[in-house]
Amino acid sequence: MTNQFEVNMDEYMPLRDVVFKTLRQAILKGELEPGERLMEVQLAERLGVSRTPIREAIRKLELEGLVLMIPRKGAEVAKISEHNLRDVLEVRRSLEELAIDLACQRMTPEELESLKETEDLFARAIKEGDAMKIAQTDERYHEIIYNSTKNQKLVQVLNNLREQMYRYRLEYIKDADKRQILLIEHGQIIKALELRHVQEAKIAVREHIDNQEITILKNLHEQENDAQKKNSGRRPRG
Repeated sequence: MTNQFEVNMDEYMPLRDVVFKTLRQAILKGELEPGERLMEVQLAERLGVSRTPIREAIRKLELEGLVLMIPRKGAEVAKISEHNLRDVLEVRRSLEELAIDLACQRMTPEELESLKETEDLFARAIKEGDAMKIAQTDERYHEIIYNSTKNQKLVQVLNNLREQMYRYRLEYIKDADKRQILLIEHGQIIKALELRHVQEAKIAVREHIDNQEITILKNLHEQENDAQKKNSGRRPRG
């Protein structure tokens, strides 16, 4: 492991949660790269903690799909899977359409105003070009819509799915050319919510997710092609 990251011990939360958050952020930011092995001893030494919170964090990261346990090899950072992306987005597409339907009916004027304020922060983050801040404000934007449904079971399921989507969201946001499209799509959703136009809101949400899927898959295929070219260019020793 060559990348550098450290645990923030100032955070007011149990040590196991701090370690989990630290490793999770390192994976999402790419400081721990796909395919990289997670050695408990090395991670414990680097973060200055025992192996127990490291082991607990790895177990939680596996549940989120960020880590894979390989037989006779141990834990490694999961690669972004096209199959997993499609599965997650199929579920997200249906749930987001339900959420936007309910939000059109139940969103309060205060929640709508909060959504607009968050969109302003999102636009500012795009202008600054900070990928993590863009992802965080994008998350907050969708969170306001989820909460406005007043359906806690739906919010719970969407939040669980959101954790799995975070990595894909970052992959999407890396493409600077798509950021202005995101702003337009968010604006269309806000307009439909403001007018209480359910069908228009559903169409806007569907296009928002479809564009995300198209872009991420394109990026994945380009990365695979680059890797294949790189491997084919290596001459075997003999």
